[in-house]
Amino acid sequence: MTYMVYIDQYGQREIMGQGTRKTILTPALCRAARGLLDWTQTDLAERAAVSRSTVRDYEGRHHDIHRATEAQLRLAFEEGGVKFVEIEGTGTGLCLPAA
Repeated sequence: MTYMVYIDQYGQREIMGQGTRKTILTPALCRAARGLLDWTQTDLAERAAVSRSTVRDYEGRHHDIHRATEAQLRLAFEEGGVKFVEIEGTGTGLCLPAA
């Protein structure tokens, strides 16, 4: 969904808004982060203050999540110790800090 179109000083159009935002937490990264922490879907849902069905449906690719929900999930993972790292040429990866 496009919210706004920006036209720069050269007349080039750029679409702005949520529709252009790249999702950082994909369903696969969500499952992987849970695996790193050995969390169940219920554990994540409780820590992120969302319903378990939200986690289940997102990980199962039944629907997208809202930006706020993505932020809640990511914050729960980060508070659990997961680090999101951008790997040049590959995308976003996950790691746990060395003990």
